[in-house]
Amino acid sequence: MMWRLICFFLLFSSAVVSQNKPLLFNVDDLPQTLMSNPGAQINFTGHIGIPLFSQIHLSAGSTGADLYDIFADDGTNINTRIQETMRNMNSRDYFAVNQQWEILSLGWKLDRKNYLSTGIYQEVDVFAYFPKDPAVLTNEGNSNYLNEPFYFDDVSFTGEILTVYHLGINHKFDKRLTVGARAKLYSGIFNAESTGNTGRFTTYTTPGGRNVYRHEVVDLDVLINTSGFAPLKDEEGMTVEQATAELLSRSFFGGNVGFGLDLGLSYILDEQFILSGSVQDLGAVFQRKEVENYRYFGAYETSGLEPLFPDLDENDEAIPYWDIFEDEIDRNLRDETTNQSYTTWRPIKANFAMEYGFGPAFLPCHYLSVKKVRYMNLLGMQLSGVKRPKGFVYALTAYWDRKINENQRFKIAYSLDDYSLTNIGLMYTRTFNKFNVYLAANNLLGFPNLAKAHSASIQLGMQLIFNK
Repeated sequence: MMWRLICFFLLFSSAVVSQNKPLLFNVDDLPQTLMSNPGAQINFTGHIGIPLFSQIHLSAGSTGADLYDIFADDGTNINTRIQETMRNMNSRDYFAVNQQWEILSLGWKLDRKNYLSTGIYQEVDVFAYFPKDPAVLTNEGNSNYLNEPFYFDDVSFTGEILTVYHLGINHKFDKRLTVGARAKLYSGIFNAESTGNTGRFTTYTTPGGRNVYRHEVVDLDVLINTSGFAPLKDEEGMTVEQATAELLSRSFFGGNVGFGLDLGLSYILDEQFILSGSVQDLGAVFQRKEVENYRYFGAYETSGLEPLFPDLDENDEAIPYWDIFEDEIDRNLRDETTNQSYTTWRPIKANFAMEYGFGPAFLPCHYLSVKKVRYMNLLGMQLSGVKRPKGFVYALTAYWDRKINENQRFKIAYSLDDYSLTNIGLMYTRTFNKFNVYLAANNLLGFPNLAKAHSASIQLGMQLIFNK
């Protein structure tokens, strides 16, 4: 069961085509900027998202391999390609998938200083480090790795599906400083995680011993926590409709519940420089319902079996040595299934950006006045990071944000991240009267051949935006 779950997450991550969203950060005439920075400078007085269509976000990436590495039609054997790919990866390589679907979104001004926004969105977040040592051991065995340890610490992944209910406030202190906060209620649908594992397996050569090899398992402790998985696994004959209904019921606090907070600010240094920063998802989900945990632990050492030749029993049957050996392993390397509750921390996201405005300037922007633009052009740098089990994953983005006219705007960005050195993104937004549509995509150079792309992401949406 444990290895099936691990394989599920790895296959799912590599099959779907970075949770980095620089293209909508600090876009002051899009409400979605408040989701990444509740303290952003904004340029509207109200918004109503088109239900289910105000934001659809899909992103995925793999740092160590792409689909072409495995399925290339180059005349080589697929098993050889898999083996070579695994050898080229390391335990710091990872797979990531993030999907967000905004169900409801709206906001309105309370007075000249405060803007209130609220909504509901559903999110899937999967992150898995490549378990190199267990994967190589399973695929190749240990004959070519004598005296080399295989570490089970490499097994580390998180995955969750949840619905988020949120309420945020954007407060303008003065003409320079704007701050914001967003409270979140998490309704957990499904969760699986395995982090902080330990253990080492080594096969030593012992030419002076009673056998050629000695096998040693030290401090093995691998734990997989799950919630929301057991009922689906145990229910025989459950149809797709029934499974969907069961998952949807948990979206409305029928599953596990958690709490979170977003914080953000922006500060105008002078007429041309703006600093902004935010922290998202400072929170946790308390996994208490439908919990099932799988643990494999222990220590064992053996130099192999020395065959004995005891007397045969009355049925002329010998003692079953392999059964004895299996029982000995089971006594030392044990597995157990429990229902102990646990807490999962949401992947914290942090952003910091600096912008420089230039070009023809309109009247200073104020979100309670008729929509105006501070500068036609903005050049910016943004540093973003997401907290993962082995540390933060960072991306550095440089961008040019260009206002074409009062109704059109585009943003082109170049990002340095773990996936690629050629990650170019583009955002375009267009407003027809009060009806707004936008489209943003990262790693444009990879879209013509996604099989060779290490990452890709796309965001789109539509809404009504009011400016006075």
